[in-house]
Amino acid sequence: MLDYNTIKEKYSEENQSHVFQYWDELSSPLREKLLLQASEIDLNEVSQLIDEHITCEETHSLELSKIKPAQFIPRPDKIEADKSWKSAIEYGIEAISAGRVAAFTVAGGQGTRLGFDGPKGTFPVGIVSDKTLFQIFSEKILAANRRYNCSIPWFIMTSHANNNQTVDFFEKNNYFGLNKNTVNFVIQGRMPSVDKNGKIMLQNKSTISMSPDGHGGSFRALCRSGAIKQMEDLNCDIISYFQVDNPIVHCIDPAFIGFHLINNSDMSSKMVKKVDASEKVGIFTDIDNRTSVIEYSDMPDALINERDNSGELLYQAGSIAIHIISRDFAKKIGHGDSEIFRMPFHRADKKINTIAADGSDYKPKQPNGIKFEMFVFDALPIAKNPIVLETLRQDEFSPVKNAEGSDSLKTCQEDQLKQWIAWLKSVGVNFHENEDTKIKFEISPLFADSFSSFKTKWESLLNKPEIVDGLYLEN
Repeated sequence: MLDYNTIKEKYSEENQSHVFQYWDELSSPLREKLLLQASEIDLNEVSQLIDEHITCEETHSLELSKIKPAQFIPRPDKIEADKSWKSAIEYGIEAISAGRVAAFTVAGGQGTRLGFDGPKGTFPVGIVSDKTLFQIFSEKILAANRRYNCSIPWFIMTSHANNNQTVDFFEKNNYFGLNKNTVNFVIQGRMPSVDKNGKIMLQNKSTISMSPDGHGGSFRALCRSGAIKQMEDLNCDIISYFQVDNPIVHCIDPAFIGFHLINNSDMSSKMVKKVDASEKVGIFTDIDNRTSVIEYSDMPDALINERDNSGELLYQAGSIAIHIISRDFAKKIGHGDSEIFRMPFHRADKKINTIAADGSDYKPKQPNGIKFEMFVFDALPIAKNPIVLETLRQDEFSPVKNAEGSDSLKTCQEDQLKQWIAWLKSVGVNFHENEDTKIKFEISPLFADSFSSFKTKWESLLNKPEIVDGLYLEN
């Protein structure tokens, strides 16, 4: 039972007692709700963040002289002819087959920007099948289970806003063929919003304004939920991290896992070459001999546009939120074992619905509050032997973020189709260029989830199907 007096005293000590200013007006259930929220907040951490991001007038800027382009492992034209890549693939397959790998999807977001009412993972992106993002990932993991004769545990980070809907969605769909005991849901942590004086904001009289703590909070979520302990019990020491909005990601990639292991890395990342200087993706850099990602909005124009002698962008390695993370490293970050492993928080000034002095609802027209969030890539400078591996955009990066324009459902489905057409052309199927955009078909991950698996499957077919509009290849 939560004790009101004890909790209120802690808030009074931190000059945050206003959180309970409407206590006498609340019913018993609303009081219990408010106490539960209040007990969730680490007031010492909030106080520290206020000191760092609000009270402190010191500003931190990047020293250009310390920034260099990050080194990365380039992707060869022919992987099968490259000894280092072949070796990495062998290492990776051995680790997957031994049950050492867990999949981890960050899926706390809603489909609001897509004009969709529901968890983003339940958004349909299949060209013919109308499959959702979650079903596509489920089938990719199921395909890996079959290929490597293993049972890969899958951890899905939800949020307080979408957890129940997400769990219900998987249950209603029988976990898309996966063993339900291997699918685990982890709820993302939250942080309170504060005003520009550092006071915790109320959403209404009985509710503290809270927001997710960012994808960097995934380390904490894995630890606090018991997921890391579960991985230890399963002898999984490798975490394959990806975000829910990118359906063409390789959820389980032997080469990526192999390079991570060969280099004895704490955390490895994938990159694609930027389309142009203005592309809005984080950029892999080297700062004081530490691999780091600088957000595109923080990168000085002088560096963004800098080119080498051949005319290529000097800072060309774009971050696409795909990582391999060693379990023990995630545990150290998640527990904050020491100051060395403490992840930084970032300040974001936002318009936050709150209540006015008279207790009425207030919807601001300008940013009136501050949210705190962590970014997963901020673990890279802390990591031992971090590596950055190149992948091809057309192979692995086409996120669904916007309702229209770039990174929309339209562009993602076009990219899926282009990928499958490229696979078919590579095995000798003829396409007339003017037909490429007319024929719409779909290849399930259960048929093939990469070009190499597609080639093997296609060549094994005695009666190869005709590629016609509406074709759906599965199993």
